[in-house]
Amino acid sequence: MKILFIYESVHHGNTEKIVHAMSGECGGAVLKAREFDPSLLEEYDCLGFGSGIFFGKFHSAVEKAVSLLPTGQRNPVFVFSTSGRGARKYNLQLNRVLEEKGFHLIGDFACKGYDTYGPLKWLGGIAKGCPGEKELKEARIFIRNVMGHRLL
Repeated sequence: MKILFIYESVHHGNTEKIVHAMSGECGGAVLKAREFDPSLLEEYDCLGFGSGIFFGKFHSAVEKAVSLLPTGQRNPVFVFSTSGRGARKYNLQLNRVLEEKGFHLIGDFACKGYDTYGPLKWLGGIAKGCPGEKELKEARIFIRNVMGHRLL
């Protein structure tokens, strides 16, 4: 399966660590979301969209990349995110948008990442040391499961 990871990672490189763990495991290509062109759909079997979470939302460049996607596709997609809490609930909105466009959601992944965004800066941040080896291992397991998923 030929996978393209479309992502943004801005503050501490949390999402970049995750995307490289996943792409290293599967040999997938990696592209910054602001460079995404929907014509790339023809070159890849599966797309993954990810970023850190900012006040409950994905990075605006990832949201824009998803908005550029055509509707009526059945391509498999997955979503991944990093946040101070590492909660999958933050993936729900992007999952919903992709499914509404007709894409086949085959999974989503979330893990903790060092977070000093907004008021957390004055507290010294949360989830220090994350993503660490535990989260990277979980990311590699996730992408192996994605690769084992049967394409429609």
